[in-house]
Order: sequence, then structure tokens, then C-alpha cells
Amino acid sequence: MADKVKVTLVKSTIGAFPKNKKTIEALGLTKLNKSVELPNNAATAGALRKVAPYVKVEEI
Repeated sequence: MADKVKVTLVKSTIGAFPKNKKTIEALGLTKLNKSVELPNNAATAGALRKVAPYVKVEEI
């Protein structure tokens, strides 16, 4: 299991539910195709599960 994951926003949040928009913003994703490195833990995994249609996840 990797220590970190690379998360990329691949779909626009226009029209998304407000709760999903806030989750994506909390992950540090602000623009389309922006990537961030996040720790691979339970909290991050739960947030990514909620916004799975909007993001691409890669293990580092």
C-alpha cells in the first residue's frame, strides 16, 4: 500500500451537489486537471469515494 495518492480533477464541478463541491475543494482541487498529493488514509479514502466520478486517483 502506497504512502500517498495523486488525485487529479478530471470532471467539472458545475452542476454537482454542493456537498460534493465542498469535498473537492477541501481536497485541494480548485481547477480542472489540477493534481494534488494526499496521504493514503481512511479519511482521504472516504472523501475520494464520495467524489469518485470527478477525480482520477493514482498511487505514488
